[in-house]
Amino acid sequence: MSKQHFKVCLCWRRIFKTRAVEPPLDVKNVFNRFAPSGIMQVDELLSFLIEHQGEKGATKEDAQAIFDSLKHLNIFQRRGLHLEAFFRYLLGDHNLAHPPSEKVHHDMSAPLAHYFLFTGHNSYLTGNQLSSASCVVPIKDALHRGVRVIELDLWPNSKGNDVEVRHGGTLTSPVRLQKCLQTIKENAFTASEYPVVITFEDHLNHILQKKVAQMVTKTFGKMLYRTETENVEQFPSPESLKKKVLISTKPPEYVEGNTQGVQVPEKESGTLRKCALFIQNDFPQMVKAAFGKMLCCGETENVEQFPLPESLKEKQNPPDEEEHIPDEDEEKAEPEYRQLIAIHAGKLKGGLDNWLSDDPNKVRRLSLSELELENAAKTHGTHIVRFTQRNLLRVYPKGTRFFSSNYNPFIGWMHGAQMVAFNMQSHKKHLWIMQGMFKANGGCGYVKKPDFLLHRGPNDEVFNPDAQLDVKTVLTVKLFLGEGWHHDFHHTAFDRYSPPDFYTKIGIAGVPADKAMKKTKVMKDEWLPVWNQEFEFKLRVPELAVLRIQVHEYDVTGGPDFGGQACLPVSELRTGIRTAPLHDNKGNKYKHARLLLSIKISNLGSLGIPDQRRP
Repeated sequence: MSKQHFKVCLCWRRIFKTRAVEPPLDVKNVFNRFAPSGIMQVDELLSFLIEHQGEKGATKEDAQAIFDSLKHLNIFQRRGLHLEAFFRYLLGDHNLAHPPSEKVHHDMSAPLAHYFLFTGHNSYLTGNQLSSASCVVPIKDALHRGVRVIELDLWPNSKGNDVEVRHGGTLTSPVRLQKCLQTIKENAFTASEYPVVITFEDHLNHILQKKVAQMVTKTFGKMLYRTETENVEQFPSPESLKKKVLISTKPPEYVEGNTQGVQVPEKESGTLRKCALFIQNDFPQMVKAAFGKMLCCGETENVEQFPLPESLKEKQNPPDEEEHIPDEDEEKAEPEYRQLIAIHAGKLKGGLDNWLSDDPNKVRRLSLSELELENAAKTHGTHIVRFTQRNLLRVYPKGTRFFSSNYNPFIGWMHGAQMVAFNMQSHKKHLWIMQGMFKANGGCGYVKKPDFLLHRGPNDEVFNPDAQLDVKTVLTVKLFLGEGWHHDFHHTAFDRYSPPDFYTKIGIAGVPADKAMKKTKVMKDEWLPVWNQEFEFKLRVPELAVLRIQVHEYDVTGGPDFGGQACLPVSELRTGIRTAPLHDNKGNKYKHARLLLSIKISNLGSLGIPDQRRP
């Protein structure tokens, strides 16, 4: 048994003994049940996989592959697995609660409107929305993480003879459009072979539109998907669009003869820049003084929600969020540019009823801010569901999210919104949840919407998001223990004078009725915390639920220290005794830190309890 030394002062050190992790009682009982002789053979391991782990399709070859994966360990015995080897298997990467190697298994032959798409907002920004740099690195990183929708804001350069990508009217630096397009081409299908959609927020005149058309056509060539007609009755399927790039935009209004492009009026641009300078220089100090360490632990999500001047509010909305009649605008657009557009965007003139109207002869994309969606959901919930059964709905963050924070994605998903656009620059709980949702379906960036969001009844009725739903599934999670932090962190990373005091928060991110968060006890001075605590979650919409796990180190003098997180789609959790690797705040997996837990899923619908998803 080794020891750890913590230096308190020049003449005093605290010494703590470190111990090896031991199998919990549940693991010992399971091992004795399937291996009564004390040595588990291949056939006994196969029985364990089928009967206890719920892997009904497991074969003897699968069990043998597990044996072969353990041969490099000193604890492996040729006759079979003893308890310690079996325990190491349970903690290993062959026994994950959600295996990352899971293949695409959803039906990918339905129209695009039948899927949730992993969607980015202002994909070119490296930090906050008002003063950070623009470059291609965030675009590349997003594509490597499986993001399928990239947003680019197109503006004329200072000379008006080229196109750059930037957040207009702010202090964000620009990046050339050509560099962005080339980066997308080189990285589009690294993580997934399913289509990439590029949404242009267009502030260009017809001369620069023509230049963009030439850039896009030359860069992507045969990768670019074009429609034969502007009036498309149904979007194509992801399967038919493999390795294709689609352009989605609404050509903007512009002043005839203006070769410099659409510019922000000088008065409003000055207001924006003053506000940006305030955010960059003075505002952070004000926030730190008001909230202190709350900012460091990621628990304060809304510190940036302050009133803005009307001019800033207006300019925070991209042009395709303004009231317009798309067909009239498109008549003004450069023909070559119009021919690029595979997904036409537009918000019809008038109120919500017009915005959400469903033209049987033409599908389109509608964009709403998170606030617009929240307000629309209060009075037009079923209208939104009906609209998203054929058309695409993009939801984007409100303009006051200066520091690139995000919002609750389930409001959009519960109403069928396919493109819930997120800032990928802010690494907090909502982005973790988004990443967890899109681990489903092999991490391809497309998740098939649940059937209840696509169903229409005999009288054309659709799912009502405000309806009271029965509990459909009970998820039971027992958290046994955690290990690996002492390999991934310095021994004083959490506490300078002692080993960490770990506790875990475990819960459900989902629709409001399913949302829950519970907490384990604090294990003091322990690198190998053992909790053995069980938690039960009653789920009404398990198809949209994400299991949230966060490990923290308890700190008496300040906020808790971050010890790792994991977000996993409930619909694809594997039952039985499983391991859940932890990730850092950016979503990168730690090499060693992980949890051992037991997962049980009871489907109440199969027991005769009515499922009232369909009104």
